[in-house]
Amino acid sequence: QVQLVESGGGLVQAGGSLKLSCAASGSIFRINAMGWYRQAPGKERELVAVHRNDGSTNYADSVKDRFTSSRDNAKNTMYLQMNSLKPEDTGVYYCNLAALTPWGGRLGPYWGQGTQVTVSS
Repeated sequence: QVQLVESGGGLVQAGGSLKLSCAASGSIFRINAMGWYRQAPGKERELVAVHRNDGSTNYADSVKDRFTSSRDNAKNTMYLQMNSLKPEDTGVYYCNLAALTPWGGRLGPYWGQGTQVTVSS
């Protein structure tokens, strides 16, 4: 079983910054992909950033050049540095992880409980 715990959300004024963290624990042989999603009120959950197994990191167009996602593989922790925040960045931010078994099987995706980010204008 894999557990994901997000932290770092809060209320910030437009133009401000926040840093989110996601700590993964449990039986993780190998991470296939790990990323951030967000869901605004009344909207579908959308991808914010994802780290893929090939080492690449992809961002949604709406956050490029403002958000930076990073991973500390030794700690199984992922971070999302959010700068120049806008009111439209408001939402619940979720951590997502997909793993591989030693035999090449796939596990997950697993989701954290989410952390609220509110950007006031």
